[in-house]
Amino acid sequence: MSSNRERQPSEKRAHLRTRMIHGLSTSQHWEYGHHVVPPMTSSATFRLDSVARGAQGFNDFAHDADESHDLVYIYDRLDEPTRGMLEENLASAEGGDSALCFSSGMAAISGIVQCLLQQGEGLISHHVVYGCTYSLFTNWLPRYGIGVDFTDMTNPDALRSSISPRTRVIYFETPVNPDMTLIDMEAVSDVVSDVNRKRDESQRIRVVVDNTFATPVCQRPLEFGVDVVCHSLTKGIGGFGTDIGGVVVMPNELRNRMLLYRKDFGGVLSPKAAWATLVYGLPSLATRMANYQKTAHHVAKYLSQHPKVEKVLYPGIESFPQFALAKKQMRDPKGRFSPGSMLYFILKDADPEGKKGSRFVDHVAQNAYSISLAVSLGQIKTLIECPFNMTHSSLPPEEKARHGVVPGGIRLSCGLEDWEDIVADLDEAMKII
Repeated sequence: MSSNRERQPSEKRAHLRTRMIHGLSTSQHWEYGHHVVPPMTSSATFRLDSVARGAQGFNDFAHDADESHDLVYIYDRLDEPTRGMLEENLASAEGGDSALCFSSGMAAISGIVQCLLQQGEGLISHHVVYGCTYSLFTNWLPRYGIGVDFTDMTNPDALRSSISPRTRVIYFETPVNPDMTLIDMEAVSDVVSDVNRKRDESQRIRVVVDNTFATPVCQRPLEFGVDVVCHSLTKGIGGFGTDIGGVVVMPNELRNRMLLYRKDFGGVLSPKAAWATLVYGLPSLATRMANYQKTAHHVAKYLSQHPKVEKVLYPGIESFPQFALAKKQMRDPKGRFSPGSMLYFILKDADPEGKKGSRFVDHVAQNAYSISLAVSLGQIKTLIECPFNMTHSSLPPEEKARHGVVPGGIRLSCGLEDWEDIVADLDEAMKII
């Protein structure tokens, strides 16, 4: 029987789509060359053959690990094989050195932010982010003495003027949730690199990007100078809406600090959730995304021509305000334009309380067959929601008004249904507003 190691040369030649299906040829976590489907552990604790080995393992996780040997499996919260295999494949998909998985996307974001910041330091965020991320930045980080500032990341000069001596992290999503604004990652990285050249290494600024909307199939932020990438695995990568999870993809120099954080704060991804993402989600991602995008293009075209729609924001259509930037950075590993599955549209003559948008979405929820009213995104089923009243409700009204989270705005995550059925359901809802 051939071993995993014998297949390694062909793996290096394989495209990302193939590698996400077959996984890496070798794994430091588990030798499973005779399995067609990777196995799953289901043990909270691991047998040790000596006290000395147990002591070595605990010492590794209590300090920066000794990289001269592999980490010893002791307890699921510290490390375990199934999650480790998923982490290796996620790092490979993003083109990063290392990855660590958490129990949710917010656990991943909280982890990397807390590992990169300490009291007296600061973070700069784009002025629109996911509602729970906004809550983390405004309700919790200030309690720990961490400063948070918001700026327009689409304007490099505004970013440069916002950076202060305390700044250590630049954080944004691209596309931005929910209005699909794109941030030029190369432009941001250039600004930060220029500032970092004048700083001591201990004061270095890191750029952190939430790549959940795009997934590594549509863009890989590390290629544009970004330092760290986060995902909610619950969304496009997981794909089926069965398991919650998150991941941080980072340079090796941050791995040990993140392992220590995860050990002490918890929030680790379970082996069962890791296995589902490893076996079903990641291998099907490229195929799902190809079909999501076809549907999203048809739906965006329909909406852009509807008289009751004021605006459609989808990176895949030429009317998108940042279409040139979308074509520059939203590309699959073969260089093909990959604008993703998410779109945002705004109804005409929406009232200030968002009742018109709510009526539209309520009609969809109660009458549509192919569209579900539900939060989350990137699933095989098409999902619709009102960010103004739902996912971004924690943003102050003045912030929502200033930054495009408007009462008549509706977010649509396109799934794998026939696009004509989705359009038919949307068309029926249009008739009641």
